[in-house]
Amino acid sequence: MSASLLRKGLELLETAAGHQPGLSSPQQRPRKALKRKKAARGPGRDKATVKGKVTKSAIEEYRKHQAVDHLKKNLQYMKKSQFTADKTVTQQVLDQNRGRKSRDRPPEKPKKKSEGTVFTEEDFRKFEREYFGRAGAV
Repeated sequence: MSASLLRKGLELLETAAGHQPGLSSPQQRPRKALKRKKAARGPGRDKATVKGKVTKSAIEEYRKHQAVDHLKKNLQYMKKSQFTADKTVTQQVLDQNRGRKSRDRPPEKPKKKSEGTVFTEEDFRKFEREYFGRAGAV
């Protein structure tokens, strides 16, 4: 129901119950009657309350939102079980979780290039014969 319909219905009820005809709105009612009604309700009843509301401690709220370290629990769980991972798998996991920062990477060893040649002495002589026209004179 809308507030206006409710208000009109209450006005009709009040007039039917023998309410004073000249005093229809709350602003026109005598103030002493309002004070008596409020006093009858008792102190503290004016406040709007929520049913079942529990006040929470700020410290508890702070602790609840803090990050929790589960490392010890997880280590105890891992130690209790009889599962042992293969060393290669363990090393792969550690390498994967090491990180991508330069300080976390081991220094790369430079690859040594062999200084040998693919051509033989015979190939050089053949090249010299074909392009310079003389054989073996250096």
